[in-house]
Amino acid sequence: MLSIYCDQFDFSRLCKAFDGEVKADCGLSAEIIFTDKLEIRRLNRETRGKDAVTDVLSYPSLDDIRGVTLEKADFSADLDEDGNIFLGSIAICTDRAREQAEEYGHSYERELYYLAVHGLLHLAGYDHMTEEDKTQMREREERVLSKLDLKR
Repeated sequence: MLSIYCDQFDFSRLCKAFDGEVKADCGLSAEIIFTDKLEIRRLNRETRGKDAVTDVLSYPSLDDIRGVTLEKADFSADLDEDGNIFLGSIAICTDRAREQAEEYGHSYERELYYLAVHGLLHLAGYDHMTEEDKTQMREREERVLSKLDLKR
């Protein structure tokens, strides 16, 4: 079961919907930080060398875990204080989420959840660099959003 720590929202619903997307013999955790355009731009510039506002940034703690069953014994250095494997951190720009919700014609809630799911999938090793990878990632995004009853 995934645990997400966030001081602005209750994501227990997201954790339940994301359950099973990453196989593990123990709990998983991730951090989600909500920020504004200035901070996301700073993070993007300092960590990716891109001086631009973006909607979500993902900082995975683990490499090459896509499709792998995570075993606690293999990740003893990556456990949080509760004994869960820590997947990494996500920064979501709430300003961009509001803009994109309006642009795409859906709710702010749906956009926030989409960005969180997208970021979590990056932490789990998914990407969208090739068409095949993009298709697999989009299918997983839609599956989790459907569990949340947040359709486009």
